[in-house]
Amino acid sequence: MEMILFNVLLLEDDEMLSQTLKSLLQMKNYSVTAVKNINEALDKTYSKKYDLYLFDINVPFGNGIDLLKDLRDAGDKTPAFFITALRDIKDISKGFDAGCDDYIKKPFDFDELLIRIEAVLKKSNPYISYGNIKYNPSEDIVYFKEKELNYGEVSMKILMILLKNIGRTIHKETFYDVMKRPSDTALRVQINKIKTELNLNITNIRSIGYRLEKL
Repeated sequence: MEMILFNVLLLEDDEMLSQTLKSLLQMKNYSVTAVKNINEALDKTYSKKYDLYLFDINVPFGNGIDLLKDLRDAGDKTPAFFITALRDIKDISKGFDAGCDDYIKKPFDFDELLIRIEAVLKKSNPYISYGNIKYNPSEDIVYFKEKELNYGEVSMKILMILLKNIGRTIHKETFYDVMKRPSDTALRVQINKIKTELNLNITNIRSIGYRLEKL
């Protein structure tokens, strides 16, 4: 199963452009929900949490700027990106006033759009991704293959330490601090369990500690 990086809501009424964007983003492991008008977009924002909004401005039943303003007024802080054919600087200014994070003008290069999207998400998204794992350190929630992982308290704390320090050797004393009955044997058992069940590349640094290797 491929890891879904981010969930995207795409508001675009041009069917061909919408399908092209959806296919290209899915190739990069983004999950994309495509809608054609304001009403459909609102319905989706009520029913699901997204990591990014990609909004065209001129769409049926309203426009993307007003939609984003309404979402921001309701406390929705989801990063937002406008895809627009508009060239007037006043329209662009309205988009930023409404709370967008960036915009790109049609026609555009997909690679440029992807670079801009990744930059916005990197600044705003709290997740640490590693293979089939996504970890939100601000909420101490770990997802494995898109499902929340429910390990024992000690196992979860050890896993979180590893994920926060990918590529760095962690001294065993650091792990001992989160264990109820710390010992070399007990730590080895916990690490082997995590390594095997989650298919993680963990190296034992003899007499020192462990390291979750970079992918």
